[in-house]
Amino acid sequence: MPASKSVKLNTGAEMPTLGLGTWKSQPGAVEKAVAHALKIGYRHIDTATAYANEKEVGLGIKESGVPREQIFLTTKLANTDQRDVDGALERSLKALDTPYLDLWLMHWPCPMTKDGKADKSRDWLDTWKDMERVYKAHPDKVKAIGVSNFSVPYLRRLLEHASVAPAVNQIELHPACMQEDIVAECRKHGIVLTAYSPLGSDSSPLLKNDTVKRIANKYGVEPANILISLQANRPNVTVIPKSVTPARIEQNAKIVDLTEQDIKELALIEKENHIRVCMPYWTGWGNIGFPDLK
Repeated sequence: MPASKSVKLNTGAEMPTLGLGTWKSQPGAVEKAVAHALKIGYRHIDTATAYANEKEVGLGIKESGVPREQIFLTTKLANTDQRDVDGALERSLKALDTPYLDLWLMHWPCPMTKDGKADKSRDWLDTWKDMERVYKAHPDKVKAIGVSNFSVPYLRRLLEHASVAPAVNQIELHPACMQEDIVAECRKHGIVLTAYSPLGSDSSPLLKNDTVKRIANKYGVEPANILISLQANRPNVTVIPKSVTPARIEQNAKIVDLTEQDIKELALIEKENHIRVCMPYWTGWGNIGFPDLK
């Protein structure tokens, strides 16, 4: 099964399959990482207002010398900005020093107050309606809108009321958290998935997993390459490994075409040990519909 190089969004735009994630990438390091990734051929950069590094990501893009129109740039609406969608967009554009976003995601379906508490009087569906309004009013500023961390019940509620279907749902995806229910629901509605934390976590046990190591040896690559390649080999899925280390950014770009058997074996890892790294409880909104958390 050959890995994809890009996927087509429901807007008609092409989104590069491999991107550079920037969660936990600190100012000072992240601009160098972004510039290096772009210089060696990455064309998809993912950030978020909540990462507090949009300004530095923008500087890295400028430093790379790669024309903006050749780059697919994603950022995300912070939970604390769900009552100020218009202002949040302008602040992101200014911080990134870019005239437009290729993709703007609702980071979590979890409105929060400025002091970090759950904003129970705000419905995330109203936030989506605000995002739709901004998208329709400013197609020059936002090329596509989407969501992140949406479970199947949340997606279904959104699709029932949306006038614009999300282009993307960005979720945690790796062999210990395959989330096939969400993947299938998104495919059914033409929504692309972006896999975050494809290695499982910063010090991932998946890198030492026997199945992963055996398949890596078969192709003469590192275990990380197999974990990233798994997502690139899943139809309709893009993947954003994160690193600020130049050698690792280069290593992560080696995508392998996996066989159906490889993919089946990797998918079995979850049966032995299911791991969800990124929990939603910190938002104050409970399990937000994820079946493994009920």
